[in-house]
Amino acid sequence: SQRVAYLSYETKVPRVYILDLETGKHMLVGNFPGITFAPRFSPDGKSIVMSQMTKKNSYIYEMDLATKQAKKLTNFPSLDTSPCYSPDGSKIIFNSDRGGSKQLYIMDRDGKNTKRISFGGGVYSTPVWSPRGDLIAFTKVQGGQFYIGVMDPNGKNERLLATGFVVEGPSWAPNGRTLMFGRQERSNNGKAGITNIYSI
Repeated sequence: SQRVAYLSYETKVPRVYILDLETGKHMLVGNFPGITFAPRFSPDGKSIVMSQMTKKNSYIYEMDLATKQAKKLTNFPSLDTSPCYSPDGSKIIFNSDRGGSKQLYIMDRDGKNTKRISFGGGVYSTPVWSPRGDLIAFTKVQGGQFYIGVMDPNGKNERLLATGFVVEGPSWAPNGRTLMFGRQERSNNGKAGITNIYSI
């Protein structure tokens, strides 16, 4: 609760860092070549999961923050991004274009037993597991329209809760019943305007 993981262009190369809120110190998470992004802490705070870009593909890695040892969890030549742990830390949800379009997949924490769970129209991204473990929130784009939605961890009971010119990046409140997300409105000239934070 006293650390924040984030993406920074501090060295002109996008990298993942951790900020200690008490000391103000920050550290680079791993000495990976290229770009690292989309970090998430494990529920116990001892590990971090993130994506690493190599040429045309991105893969998901988990790093033990105490030993600084990293483990590659995905090997399929695709864009695997936005990993997020289940509340018990046993599984990871992420999005991937390995099937041709960006869809949601769940795998065991060790990278095994990968299974696609989204089968609706459009493309899915930024999945986030509810703290209660009962829902997964996501961003969806279909027919040029953006949506914030939720579904069960098995992919069933998809519900779209919000829409707009651009809505994206859902994040759960600790009670697992409120979602925050960014909403960008269309300006008077038809282009993107200011992004504000909303909750549902």
